[in-house]
Amino acid sequence: MKLSALVEPAAGLSREEINRYSRHLLIPNVGMIGQRRLKNAKVLVIGAGGLGSPTLLYLAAAGVGTIGVIDFDRVDDSNLQRQIIHGVDTVGELKVDSAKKSIARLNPFVQVETYTDRLERDMAVELFSRFDLIMDGTDNFATRYLVNDACVLANKPYVWGSIFRFEGQASVFWENAPDGLGLNYRDLYPEPPPPEMAPSCSEGGVFGVLCASIASIMATEAVKLITGIGEPLLGRLVVYDALEMRYRELPVGRLPNRQPITELAEDYQVFCGLGLPADGAAASVPGISVTELKKLMEQNEVPVLIDVREPTEWDIVHIPSATLATKSPTVAQTLRQRFGVDANLVIVCKSGRRSAEVTGELLELGMRNVRNLEGGVLAWVKDVDPSLPSY
Repeated sequence: MKLSALVEPAAGLSREEINRYSRHLLIPNVGMIGQRRLKNAKVLVIGAGGLGSPTLLYLAAAGVGTIGVIDFDRVDDSNLQRQIIHGVDTVGELKVDSAKKSIARLNPFVQVETYTDRLERDMAVELFSRFDLIMDGTDNFATRYLVNDACVLANKPYVWGSIFRFEGQASVFWENAPDGLGLNYRDLYPEPPPPEMAPSCSEGGVFGVLCASIASIMATEAVKLITGIGEPLLGRLVVYDALEMRYRELPVGRLPNRQPITELAEDYQVFCGLGLPADGAAASVPGISVTELKKLMEQNEVPVLIDVREPTEWDIVHIPSATLATKSPTVAQTLRQRFGVDANLVIVCKSGRRSAEVTGELLELGMRNVRNLEGGVLAWVKDVDPSLPSY
């Protein structure tokens, strides 16, 4: 289905802009009017990470006049494998500041608005209302549902993308699209998957080049919506498998008898089954710090260290004397049977979240001498042995 252009054209283009965008101007479907629409457009990109990085670059290169970017994180070495808007020289900087510098180098005609807060329910609708189009490249379901609901309430279309390991997905959602064609993210995912079935890229990994593949689809959809050309992905889901080099297209329809979105949920973490934030979950079980564990090791009072991460994570780095027992629905029962109800165990993962969950399961099975390693392997590397690699 074809939609009308989302943005009215700007008054005109300067000589320098005409030179810069001449290859767009030569395309009949875009031309001078389409480029003027791009100049007048205001697009908010949520996250300057794996998907946000190439999306931001392509929107800036295309001549989107105002680009907003919201991200509270800082650039880390582990980002550079895929987050191409950042570089070695910006490691440690806020991602929004790093992204703004890159965009300025690429296209000085683009105005960049940066927001360093975490996207929260109390500011989402008002923020979205300032822009014509929202781009969602976030990596967790709680934020995706927040973005969706806020876009519905702000009456804004948005382009969505998702990546994990070698597979990506992309679509367009707009609840109030013309002619009754409106859809939102809840038509695709009425309920969030269980948390254990939805690991983040930091836990499960992502193929770096995949980010560019999905982000290019997202940027393409943004340009089409702004200029009113082509057939947008509204009502269609594109699924890309990088290993098979195959694209599949699935129809997305409005769910019958679905409830209208009239307000934001009180807590999207709870809605997605997370209950407590990661640090809250870890605080609810007995813990031990990495420095306390190091002292026990020096005193030859080493508890049994159980590492519940994936084998690929273990291969990157692990604490000496630890035993790998990857988190699964049965891992707690297996550990109880193997070591006994009175065993002195310390459970380890990357940051302390997964290990806190396993520790809680062991407590429910009657084991009382179990603790969670606070901060996980990352804390061990940071505070005990910085010579080890991190990830």
